[in-house]
Amino acid sequence: MDRAQKEKVVEELGQIFESSGVVVVAHYAGLTVAEMQDLRARAREADASVRVAKNRLAKIALDGKPCASIADYLSGMTVLTFSDDPVAAAKVSQNFAKDNKNFVILGGAMGEQALDPKGVEDVSKMPSREELIASIVGCIGAPASNIAGAIGAPASNIASILSSIEEKAEAA
Repeated sequence: MDRAQKEKVVEELGQIFESSGVVVVAHYAGLTVAEMQDLRARAREADASVRVAKNRLAKIALDGKPCASIADYLSGMTVLTFSDDPVAAAKVSQNFAKDNKNFVILGGAMGEQALDPKGVEDVSKMPSREELIASIVGCIGAPASNIAGAIGAPASNIASILSSIEEKAEAA
């Protein structure tokens, strides 16, 4: 890799570290190519990404970035899982680590907040952005449906009363 390529990688990693909601660092020694492809596929489904980069270049790219605290985790065979959603990459990494003993989460960062392996696990248990939006919409929509039900209920009650009166009149 020549100097220009290295500078390009450092720039790309810098953008990743700058814009990602969460970055998770893990060791991946011992994973097969198929397992790495599985990790990448899971990440893609969750709108996250996986990147393997030279630790030295990643440390250079981390300089001055909000998640610079993860530089300590960059030793050995490391892989970065990252996403704009502050939860997606942590969920993907945590679920993959459960299935693959060779994938060991070292830690990560959520903005300026450093995360140890327990912190990554805690973040992975949080609801995703889509789940939060759905619950907020549900909370907003529930009162409206209750009001519609309350408004419609008297009309249906009146209709059933009228029909029972009509049935009694016909019977008499």
